[in-house]
Amino acid sequence: MKPVRKAVFPVAGLGSRFLPATKAQPKEMLPIVDKPLIQYAVEEAVAAGVTDMIFITGRSKRAIEDHFDKAYELEAELERAGKTALLEMVRNVIPRHINCIYIRQPEPLGLGHAVLCARPVVGDEPFAVMLADDFMATGAGTVPVLAQMTAIFEKEQSSILAVQKVAREHTRQYGIVAACAYQPRLEQVSAIVEKPLPQDAPSTCAVVGRYVLTAAIFDALTTVRAGAGGEIQLTDGIAALMSSERVLAYHYEGQRYDCGSKLGYLKAMTAMGLQHPETGAAFRAFLDQMHQEQHQP
Repeated sequence: MKPVRKAVFPVAGLGSRFLPATKAQPKEMLPIVDKPLIQYAVEEAVAAGVTDMIFITGRSKRAIEDHFDKAYELEAELERAGKTALLEMVRNVIPRHINCIYIRQPEPLGLGHAVLCARPVVGDEPFAVMLADDFMATGAGTVPVLAQMTAIFEKEQSSILAVQKVAREHTRQYGIVAACAYQPRLEQVSAIVEKPLPQDAPSTCAVVGRYVLTAAIFDALTTVRAGAGGEIQLTDGIAALMSSERVLAYHYEGQRYDCGSKLGYLKAMTAMGLQHPETGAAFRAFLDQMHQEQHQP
């Protein structure tokens, strides 16, 4: 089987949990310190050897395309002002060897439908699916999450889902898998259920926003019936795929921040702000000062 060289970014969602901030800009363009969420996800894909970035977009998502395009006026102004460091930063938002492909999803018909929109470009190759608002941070010496998964895919040649344990009361927010141990950090999935009630969940092992899938998922998705709101769920497609192929669940190394929620976004901003070379020390001092002031008698 071919290596993973294509990644699908479903970015057509409305971002309603961040209104009014997302009224005129995509939620994937919300910054974590000085880079938008979508750029972090693309950088993670590049680190995993992906060369084709496939964005499934919708109306009002033009800012994503503009972000990864050449900015002639901005570059000319920075060059004229002698701001070399900023000029290089702008020019290197995405490496030159990377292809960006944009496909319009006519209606927001679910994650499974968004993945199906990529079929003409993906073809019969394995590919990644990356949800940019699941911000994945890894420490020094740990490879990015998608690179962890593609390395496993090269050995196992099976679809892989990134998973983490969640509190049982939160199972209704995720696709939940039942799985049995296979290798360290790796399990074989026996069942997957979309957003079960806590009392009905087969486990507390939740699928989060990183997938490596074989092209067989496309045929599986065409068999899935649309659910509430007419949406086609990727979870249901994966359940159908399991009738013909095994699917693995990977307990990744790293920290996930749910930047689709306000609290998760603030946590990610704080964590990355403390690590940023320009802001880290001063930001930590500010937080310490706030803590002391709040606890003064």
